[in-house]
Amino acid sequence: MREVVLHVYDVTNSDSDKTNNTILQINRIFKDRIGLGGIFHSAVQVYGEEEWSFGFCENGSGVFNCPVSKNPMYTYRERIVLGETNCTVATVNRILRELSREWPGSSYDLLSRNCNHFCDVLCERLGAPKLPGWVNRFANAGDTAVVVAENTAVKFRQAKTEIVNASRVAYRFMAGLTSKNQASPESPGDQNRGSPTFQGTWLKNVVSAGAKPSSSGSTPSQEADDAPPLQRQKSADQSTRL
Repeated sequence: MREVVLHVYDVTNSDSDKTNNTILQINRIFKDRIGLGGIFHSAVQVYGEEEWSFGFCENGSGVFNCPVSKNPMYTYRERIVLGETNCTVATVNRILRELSREWPGSSYDLLSRNCNHFCDVLCERLGAPKLPGWVNRFANAGDTAVVVAENTAVKFRQAKTEIVNASRVAYRFMAGLTSKNQASPESPGDQNRGSPTFQGTWLKNVVSAGAKPSSSGSTPSQEADDAPPLQRQKSADQSTRL
């Protein structure tokens, strides 16, 4: 058995220090104070000193790796042991090869197919527990409804003004309206996400919704289990991934 570890980052890859500080504040309010969630990047470690994740790129696979807790695009937050896997190194390599074909960088979508969704699928293939709900709750709140813990309501009222202000920035960030960083593009998502209807629905769901597990099918691999692991992506490629 081998530990499966999740590494979580605050998403602070905007050119604007104000935007980055706002995101950190959002995460402190929504995650640290009321336990709801935030805007996070995640990666999975199993065997070795590398973590695996998924991000946007125009061509090729969106699956990439980097040294554990050292992704230069984000601010490292915490390490979470999800569980264990009985997969061998060869099996893990095979799974990563399969996912690299199934997850092209051009298929990235901020709300429905992001790095956290990828990590959920990888953990499922490894036979390990999926991510805690709070890691991807902001994205999931955009298209589903679930229940928030009872004590959230009390804490929410205590921080009402602060949270509403932070929420306005959060949904604008999710719609790709606040970041001016052309080197790290958002997904080519639906233009309607910036509309008043989407914004109102998104905020309502964030306040009254939680997360649902993501799922993904698998494609059988035609390669041998003992083939070498995927090569690391160039650092220049990583700079465009979320």
